[in-house]
Amino acid sequence: MISKHSPESCPLNNEKAKKMSGEIADKMPKLTKKHGLKMIGGYSVVPEHTILMIFESPTSDAFQKFAMEPDMMKWIAANTTKIKMAMTLEESMRLL
Repeated sequence: MISKHSPESCPLNNEKAKKMSGEIADKMPKLTKKHGLKMIGGYSVVPEHTILMIFESPTSDAFQKFAMEPDMMKWIAANTTKIKMAMTLEESMRLL
């Protein structure tokens, strides 16, 4: 999941965005557990106002249900977010 925000809506400069970011960070462990996901890592590219989150999901359906949670939808709506579903090379080789 790659999320970008504008400098004006950066949590470092915007109290509303800071509050929302803190709330989703607090709720993320419960939401990932609910849908059987594991957050592999979260990374921030501060000068580009970009956040990258990598999740492991048992199925694409589980991840979609996670992304449709109201708290996640709030995050997705406040950012320009791209969700890229990927699989390991081993998984993709099994498709051949």
